[in-house]
Amino acid sequence: MGFVEDVSRAAEMIREANAATLISHIDADGITSEAIISQAVSRLGIPVNPVFVRQLEPMTMKYIPNDDTLKIFTDLGGGQQNLLEEAGIPTDKVLILDHHISQPAPGGTEYFQVNSQFYGEEYTKCSAAGITYLVARKLDSVNKDLAKLSVVGNVGDMMARENRGLIGVARWIAEDGADFGQIKITRGLNCYGLSTRPLHVCLSNSDDPIIPGISGKPAEAAALLCRTGIYESPSDQRLWEELSPEEEKMLTSVLAEQMIANGEAPNGLVAELYFFPDEMEKTPLRNASEYATMLNACGRWTKPKIGEAVCFGDRGQKYREAEHMLRHHRSIIRELCEYIIETGVEDIGSIQVIHTGEKYPDTIVGIGAGMALSKLDTDKPILVMCSVTDEPDLIKVSMRTYEKILRRGVDLQEALVTAAAEVGGAGGGHNIAAGAYIPKGCENDFTRRVNELVEGQLTAGPKDR
Repeated sequence: MGFVEDVSRAAEMIREANAATLISHIDADGITSEAIISQAVSRLGIPVNPVFVRQLEPMTMKYIPNDDTLKIFTDLGGGQQNLLEEAGIPTDKVLILDHHISQPAPGGTEYFQVNSQFYGEEYTKCSAAGITYLVARKLDSVNKDLAKLSVVGNVGDMMARENRGLIGVARWIAEDGADFGQIKITRGLNCYGLSTRPLHVCLSNSDDPIIPGISGKPAEAAALLCRTGIYESPSDQRLWEELSPEEEKMLTSVLAEQMIANGEAPNGLVAELYFFPDEMEKTPLRNASEYATMLNACGRWTKPKIGEAVCFGDRGQKYREAEHMLRHHRSIIRELCEYIIETGVEDIGSIQVIHTGEKYPDTIVGIGAGMALSKLDTDKPILVMCSVTDEPDLIKVSMRTYEKILRRGVDLQEALVTAAAEVGGAGGGHNIAAGAYIPKGCENDFTRRVNELVEGQLTAGPKDR
């Protein structure tokens, strides 16, 4: 069947349910997906019970109740149908809303899913939050107010990164939210923190693209803003949102000229941005990328239900707790980034590797790796390993790279999935950012194999994209 038919079937399954158990991932895409479907189902008068898991694997299956509720899996499930089959969950009690590569159950049990991987190019850059929103909208058009959460999930899961903006169905959802008055779609600097950080900090933190003479140099960034008249003094604290359209255009032009003068293409300097006018100014909720970071902080510090409460509209105690976790999250990430840089990575050919042991939680090593990469060899993907606190026999692996490396044919997800499977582990993610869990003790063999696979991808060159 096609997408329209599958969404209609998913909506009908929900309408027929007496109660629903919602099983979701703990990142921004998972939290927003759960919040979308939870609100949509609750509005029908159907009781819901949320279950958040770091990943769907044998140890977390115990949290899924053996009852007659409809089990709705969001942002996971498509690649773990074997676990559902082993648990004996009936097919009529499972609905999967996902965007990851699907893996059929070995016994042939076919669980129904709406998965953006199934429907062609228009859907491939749509995360689980997008799929979940479209099901919610099919349930009732009143659920258009949930489009904002879908955009947060899509942006948080890097659906906008490669094309510097959402495309296909994900872009249509953003337009749906804009029509509803929730979302302001605009173009501007491709920097993080545009709603909460002084502009010179945003510019100096830019690492993709790297702006010569500005990236990593806040004083130079402030000086440039003074020269252009955007800052009155180096201590100014103006935000991007406070600039006039003329100032935005002028600053973008100056930065582009600086990049060109230093031999850098300015292609990645500008991106499509998604702001939320109904949220308070100068808060992380004001735009999609910062909202997603707050939700990621909640999930990665094992408090996804606080993120859920924020998605439900809590701007009181739960929101203050989320702000606290975001500050803590950023502090630890900075510490991890500094540790990676100071300790140094091992260059093993086509990739660079570091093992952080038990120093940092496995839920944040990937983020730290991405930040540290800008200060390392940006022409080689970074692979970070660490111990898993509650799984002493496992090692968590995270890899990050840049778009310029993807254009040379590298696909981190493909490399990690292959290498992890060969050592009895499992991998997944995206071409630009991927992860895996592998058995402890095989780290050296595993990293050598990943290096071989990435080297092979580089040798083969770019794929048709």
